[in-house]
Amino acid sequence: MPATFLHIDFAFPGPWGPALAAACRELADDIAAEPGLRWKLWGEDAATGRASGEYLFDTREQAQRYLDKHRPRLAAFGVTQVDARLFEVNEPLSRTTRAPLVTADPGAAFDA
Repeated sequence: MPATFLHIDFAFPGPWGPALAAACRELADDIAAEPGLRWKLWGEDAATGRASGEYLFDTREQAQRYLDKHRPRLAAFGVTQVDARLFEVNEPLSRTTRAPLVTADPGAAFDA
């Protein structure tokens, strides 16, 4: 079963950079403990007022469960317009372009 990539994108007023990192430290710890999460990239564009999360999960079901959990959390922060999409990862092409396809266990190798 291929891994699942989750993309979340939304308008966000800030904070940005180090202030966002400080404000979201507990949130990041909670996300890091999410079942099946291999990694998350935090994206921000202060110039356009947009933020994004790029996630890699072991399965589509885990990604969907996380999205179902995260939508209300975003709404509590005032973020109600969220573009969220799930994609199956094409592993051979992703490996060619050096995607970090590793399991959630940093000591285990990814089995394609």
